Amino acid sequence: MSMLSLSSATQPTCLTCGTIKISKLIIADSCKYGRRATQSFGRMDLGQNLVFGKTAKNIIKGLYHNPRFGILAASTLPVIQTAEKLSTYLFRTEKGGNVTVIITRLKDGKYGVNVEISSLQLTGNDADIIMSWGVFRSDSSSRIPIHSSDSGIFETPFAIDSLNKFSAELEFDASLAPFYISFLLKWHLDGETVEIKSHRKTNFCFPVGVKSGRPGPLGVSYSADGSLNFALFSRNAKSVILCLFDDSSSEEPVIEIDLDPYVNRSGDIWHVSMDNAMNFVSYGYRVKNDGQEKSSVVLDPYSKVIAENSLGKICKEPTFDWSDDVRPNLPMEKLTVYRLNVMDFTRDASSNLPDEIRGTFSAISEKLHHLKDLGVNAVLLEPIAPYDKLKGPYYPSHFFSPQNSYGPHGDSTSTINSMNEMVKRLHANGIEVLLEVVVTHTCDSSSLAKIDKPSYYYSNNALNCAHPVVQQLILDSLKHWVINYHIDGFCFIDSSSMINGFNGEHLSRPPLIEAIAFDPVLSKTKIIADSFDPLLNSTKEIQFPHWKKWAEMNSRFCSDVRNYLRGESLVSNLATRLCGSGDIFLNGRGPAFSFNFVARNHGLSLVDLVSFSSASELSWNCGEEGATKKRTVLETRLKQIRNFLFILYVSLGVPVLNMGDECGQSSGGKISVKERKPFNWKSLKTGFAVQTIEFISFLSSLKIKRSDLLQRREFLKVENIDWYGPDLSLPNWEDPTSKFLAMSLKCDQNDENALTSDMFVAFNGGDSPVTATLPPPRLGMEWVRLVDTGLPYPGFFSTTGEPVVEKIPGSLGYQMTPHSCVLLEARNVDG
Repeated sequence: MSMLSLSSATQPTCLTCGTIKISKLIIADSCKYGRRATQSFGRMDLGQNLVFGKTAKNIIKGLYHNPRFGILAASTLPVIQTAEKLSTYLFRTEKGGNVTVIITRLKDGKYGVNVEISSLQLTGNDADIIMSWGVFRSDSSSRIPIHSSDSGIFETPFAIDSLNKFSAELEFDASLAPFYISFLLKWHLDGETVEIKSHRKTNFCFPVGVKSGRPGPLGVSYSADGSLNFALFSRNAKSVILCLFDDSSSEEPVIEIDLDPYVNRSGDIWHVSMDNAMNFVSYGYRVKNDGQEKSSVVLDPYSKVIAENSLGKICKEPTFDWSDDVRPNLPMEKLTVYRLNVMDFTRDASSNLPDEIRGTFSAISEKLHHLKDLGVNAVLLEPIAPYDKLKGPYYPSHFFSPQNSYGPHGDSTSTINSMNEMVKRLHANGIEVLLEVVVTHTCDSSSLAKIDKPSYYYSNNALNCAHPVVQQLILDSLKHWVINYHIDGFCFIDSSSMINGFNGEHLSRPPLIEAIAFDPVLSKTKIIADSFDPLLNSTKEIQFPHWKKWAEMNSRFCSDVRNYLRGESLVSNLATRLCGSGDIFLNGRGPAFSFNFVARNHGLSLVDLVSFSSASELSWNCGEEGATKKRTVLETRLKQIRNFLFILYVSLGVPVLNMGDECGQSSGGKISVKERKPFNWKSLKTGFAVQTIEFISFLSSLKIKRSDLLQRREFLKVENIDWYGPDLSLPNWEDPTSKFLAMSLKCDQNDENALTSDMFVAFNGGDSPVTATLPPPRLGMEWVRLVDTGLPYPGFFSTTGEPVVEKIPGSLGYQMTPHSCVLLEARNVDG
C-alpha cells in the first residue's frame, strides 16, 4: 500500500491526457446515507479550477441528466467489492480532519475509488458534504471530456456513518487509465456553500491507474502481471514528470505524470508503474532543477530502444534467434583487427549496394568477402551509439542502443535486427565484433546533464567515472551490448580519463577500471584501453592500471615506427616494439595485450603518412609534399607503405588495420576525422590496391603460419632472438645515425609443436643501400627470401621463397636497397 505524505499530497499534480473514451465512466445512480437517502444535484458554479486554482472555463449550468453516482455508507455496506488494493493517499483539510483516498482494482477489472473524510469539524445542523470532482489533464482547459457534459465537473454527495465519517465511491473503466482526479469539498450551511480545500489551499488531486512502482531496474521494465515500470536516477531533481506519447511524430506528450517524491521516490530513484500503457508508443522525462520554469522532455538514459522522436520507445526489445550463433572466442594473440566506420564503409555509391542498405550494418555483411581477402578475424567498429550529428560519433548522447541511421529503414527495430544479423554472420565466418566506446564524456545534448549534472559530470561534458551511479550506467550498458548483441569486446576511447577521480585527479585504483576487469560478464570479453582523447585530438601517455586484464592501443608503437621510417628514431626503440613492447606489457601481461597500429581514423591515413610531412603526425613526404609525378618519390612512398605494413605484422602483438589504407584512401593531408571520405570501392581495382591487399593477405597468412614466433602470448626468450648490425656485430643501439637493424628469430627446439625453421628480419631505414651479412642457417638448411619491400611487384613477396645465393664464397650477404625491409626463412636444402 502506497502512502502519500500529508505534506506532499496536497501539492498540485500534473497530468496530460489525450482523447480517451470517457463514456466508460461508471457512476451509480443512488446516494445512501446512514440516516437518509437523497439525490442532491443542484446548479453548480465553482468559480475556480479544480486543479491549480485557475478559473474553470466550462461550468455545469444545469442538472446532469441521468447521473450515475454511487455513494455508500461505510457503516452499513462494504465500500467497494475489491480484488486488489492498489494505493492509498492521505490528505489534510484546511478545516481540520483527514481525507483518505483508496484506489482498488475491482473483480470486473475496473478501478474503484473510495474517498473517506474523518475528524472533520463542522458547525450547524446541515451536514451535507459534496465532492465536486473532475477527470483532468494538467489543467481545466485540457481535461478529459465527458461526452454528456460540457465541463466534465461532477458533484457527488458523501454518505455519513455514526462515527461522523463520510465516504463516496466511484468506478472507472480500466481503459481510461492513467488519469488524475481533482476535487474539492462543498459544505452547504444555511443556504450558503462553503468550499473546503487542503491545508495548503489547493485542491485534492491523485492519480488513478498509476502505482508507486519499484526502483529497479532502471529504465522501462515489464512485470510478470503485465504492468509497466519506469525508473530514473536523479539525486538533485526537484521534480520529475513522466511524459507519455501516443504518436512518435508529436512534439508534446499526450500524458504527463508528476511523480510525487513521497510516493514515487526511493532514495535517489524516481519510479512509477501503470497497468495500461498499450496506447503509448514512447516516453521521456521532464526533470526540473533549481531556477527552471519548464524543462524539455529528455531521453531516459536507460532506454534500450529509441523511437523516431529520439525518446525511449515503449516496447520490449526485439527478439532475435541466436540459437546457431557461436562466438569465435579467439585468443588475443590470434587477432588481426580491421577498424571501420559503419556508415563510411559502404555509403558511397561505388559499393554497388542497394540504396536502402548502404551505410548500414547489413552492408557490412555484404562486404564480408573483402574482410576475408584481407585475412582479418576481427572488426573494430567506430562508436555506433547515438551521437551529436555535428561533432561526430566520438560525442555520444546515449549508451544503450545503436544509432538508428545504421539500420536499413532508419528505425530502431530494423537497426537492432540488422546489427544482430551482422554479428551473427561475422561470427559464422570466424570474425569477432569489437566496439569502440566513449564513456568519459558526452555531447552537449545528452540527457544526463538535464537529469542530474552534479552527479554525472565533474566538469563541462566530462563524465565523473568515479561516481558509483556513472559506473553502474557504464557497466550496465556494456553488459547490455554483450548479452543482447553478442559483442566480443570493447575499445575504450579516452581511457586515460576513466582513471580520474571526482575532481579530475588520477586515481591509483580507479574503481571503474577494476570493476570492468573483474565483472563476470565483461572480464570474458576483450577490453582494450585507448588513451586517444578526441576532445584534444591527442594521445595521453599514462601508465594504465590493468589488473592483468586490460589490453592497450599501443600509441608508442605507432610513434616509434613512424619515427624510425622517417629517420628520427633510435633502432633500440624499433627493437622494443618488434618484441612486443616489453616496457609497457612486461609486468604481468604480454605481447598479446599490445594492439599495434601505424595509422588511425584520427590523423593522417597510411598513404598520407608518406605524402605529407608533419611534425605532429611524425610523417615524411619522401621528398616532395603532396601529389607528385616524380618516379623516385613515388617508388620511395610505395616502399614506405610496404614497410609500415611489414613492421606491423612481424611485430609481436595484435595488428590493427585502418579502413581505406589498403586501397590508398587519402584526405589530402587533413587530419580531422570530418575530412575523411567514404570508402571508395572502385579504388580496389587500382594496381596499388591489388598489390597492397595481396601483401596484407600474405602477411596475415604468414603470421598464422609462423605463430610460434609471430603470435605469442608470452615474450620471446633471450635465447630465441639475436640482434645484429650490418656485419653481424651488435647494433648501434644508441647511435642516432644508425638506421640498420636485423634480428634472427630462432625456434624453440624443445617445443614439439614449433616449426624447426628460423627467421631473419632486417630493416634499412637509411637513404643508402646496405649489404647485410646473414648468420649461417642451421645444418642442412638454407635461407630463402619471403619479403623484400625494395623489389618491384609481384616479386617483393613470395609464399614459396627465393633461395639466397652466395655472392662471395664463404660469406652470405644480402643487398638491401634504401628504405626497405627483408624477411628470410630457413628451409631444408632438399625442400
